[in-house]
Amino acid sequence: MRVRWTALLFSCLLLVGSTAQANDRHVVVICVDGLPAYLLDDEQVPLPAIRALARSGVQAEGMIPANPSVTWPNHTSMTTGVWPEGHGVLFNGVLERPGPGLPVVVNPRKDQKEMVFAPTIYDVAHERGLKTAAINWPCTRNSTTLDDNMPDVPEALDHSTPRLLEALGLNGEERAKFNKQSALVRDGIWTDAACQVIAEHKPNLMFVHLLNVDGTHHKYGPKTPAGNTAVAFADTFVGRIVKAIDDAGIRDKTTIFVVSDHGFQTIPKTIQPNVVLRKGNLLTVEGGKLTAARVHAVPEGGIAMVYATVPESREQDLAAARKLFEATEGIAEVVLPDQFAKYGLPQPADYPQMADMVIAAKDGYGFSATATDDDDVIASTATLGTHGFLSNNPLMRATFIASGPGVPEGKRIGVVNNIDLTPTIAKLLDIPFPDATGKDVLGNLAR
Repeated sequence: MRVRWTALLFSCLLLVGSTAQANDRHVVVICVDGLPAYLLDDEQVPLPAIRALARSGVQAEGMIPANPSVTWPNHTSMTTGVWPEGHGVLFNGVLERPGPGLPVVVNPRKDQKEMVFAPTIYDVAHERGLKTAAINWPCTRNSTTLDDNMPDVPEALDHSTPRLLEALGLNGEERAKFNKQSALVRDGIWTDAACQVIAEHKPNLMFVHLLNVDGTHHKYGPKTPAGNTAVAFADTFVGRIVKAIDDAGIRDKTTIFVVSDHGFQTIPKTIQPNVVLRKGNLLTVEGGKLTAARVHAVPEGGIAMVYATVPESREQDLAAARKLFEATEGIAEVVLPDQFAKYGLPQPADYPQMADMVIAAKDGYGFSATATDDDDVIASTATLGTHGFLSNNPLMRATFIASGPGVPEGKRIGVVNNIDLTPTIAKLLDIPFPDATGKDVLGNLAR
């Protein structure tokens, strides 16, 4: 009996020691939304803070995003270590089906538990007693495992941690102004929030999401004066967060990641798949409003997710839609369910949010949701850049940089996967995360 109790006591001491050691480790992940890997070595783009981290650590040639290569699915893949077929996030929201013959809708006003069907790294860290935080991170609304949280969601401040809002002075008039501010101003507020949490609480695991680069690249395109200026502004915010880590006295214990969720591509032309469906009598517009749809396309940039809404005519409607899309200018591929697995996508029979068909655009084309133009299947685009292309497109490769404890200095590595971030963090924090299908990208590098 004494031997058994001695062994149990020893095991408890090991667990306490491991937790204490983990509590002295810190990881900060900064995601610059829409920062393509190809800009990191572009001399026309000033990135002093980000390049300093790369020189002191590891820079990947690129990071392959999840499909769809859009914001919320990719942020979720980075925190779960699995592709969307494992975590369930396919849109910047939850796709809902109002009923047979009606167009589908995407609802962004959902809690984490309604969206993410896999454990996240911050869930596991919190369960092990580590301090966690997320600033403007998607799919975190009403999370129960984030000690400080400002979610990326409509009415974000209604779902933010009260003590953080109080510390930032985001009450009363300032709170009412928040949602009317530009993305650049909000990036500054989110940076203030990150710096505040680092100074006051020194979280063991923090995620920060900056948004202005994405919006600017959409409007003006990447590798433009406006786009490069937005990237330079984002670099100053990264520099401020790094300084906050220095000022908190935890730089020697903090591993910093700078990542992005996807790359970007210029698109001079836009395909309007719902116009194709309307002209093919699969979709109805009345009074300038989409009122009915046997087949409905939901664009996600370089792809569109296609849904048949009437069970009785599903196969017939999909066959008609496929024929129409295969004859449409700018469509590179019609992807059917037997090909979904290779793109990390679930089967529609297993997951109601998944499309029945995916259409992929050629380079130089993107997709629009418009259904009401009289005759225009191809339109001059109102946005000069987009993402959302299939992840095998090299221009969709995202940024991956790591610097700090556990990271070798001055290393260039090849292409990594989006889902590799979580197991890499888990290794650094010494916490188990067996559900991830990615790998620790630092594990095989010389220390």
